[in-house]
Amino acid sequence: MSIRQTDLDRIRTLPLFADMTPSVFRDATAGAFLQRFPAGTTLLMEGDPVDFLYVLLDGAVELQGSWKEKEAVLAVLRPVSTFILAAVMLEAPALMSARTLERSEVLMLSGEALRRTTRQDPAFGFAVVQELAGCYRGVVRMVKAHKLRGCLERVANYLLAQSARQGDPHHIVLPYGKRVLASLLGMTPENLSRAFAQLADYGVQVRGPEIHLARPRALERLARPSPLIDNHVKAGPLPIGRAGTESLTTTPGAPPPPAPSGVSAAPRTA
Repeated sequence: MSIRQTDLDRIRTLPLFADMTPSVFRDATAGAFLQRFPAGTTLLMEGDPVDFLYVLLDGAVELQGSWKEKEAVLAVLRPVSTFILAAVMLEAPALMSARTLERSEVLMLSGEALRRTTRQDPAFGFAVVQELAGCYRGVVRMVKAHKLRGCLERVANYLLAQSARQGDPHHIVLPYGKRVLASLLGMTPENLSRAFAQLADYGVQVRGPEIHLARPRALERLARPSPLIDNHVKAGPLPIGRAGTESLTTTPGAPPPPAPSGVSAAPRTA
């Protein structure tokens, strides 16, 4: 599908591309194309060679890993997000599979063009370094949460993070199904159900995808969130990438630090 200028304008707002000159941006996006996929479409299988950088413009994408008969959700992306950047830069096989959770629009940029641009444009090269560093710190946070916390604490901190991101201390809507959430938090759906039942003692009321937090302070005392593990950044209208969310990390109840000029804080996973 041909690329609309409005779609190019959307990825131009990503910090990864924001400092490019117009001519360099044209070179980097030469040969790019836009595709629409229905829910449940596999975009990429782990182990596949990676020829394109994917940019999610609309919908939701689940990143998965597998071993034998087991599968795990590693991340869920919302627009505007890039993914498989590390594999593109290394010309290495993908370590994750990617699947759409709902109808999605994905812009695909030539990996060869992006690697060439990285070598030629220092500003873009530094933006790539920052984005990859933000992704690395996100992985460290996830590993610490899974290794240092029990199931109940993981769910409690997830609810607090969503409360901060959605800007409501008492009511949140789960952004995806509980099967995906359970896998993302490193537990079975049965363990997730039991955790929600136990959290009723802390004022958590579950009605389908809607969660009411009647006693957020009690929930926070249980969760004991830490800025060295959690990333509670309020959503904003503009994407800032993983590097941006790392620099804007806050704890629940504290006002978010000021965003860089012209940029609002928004959670993004890459």
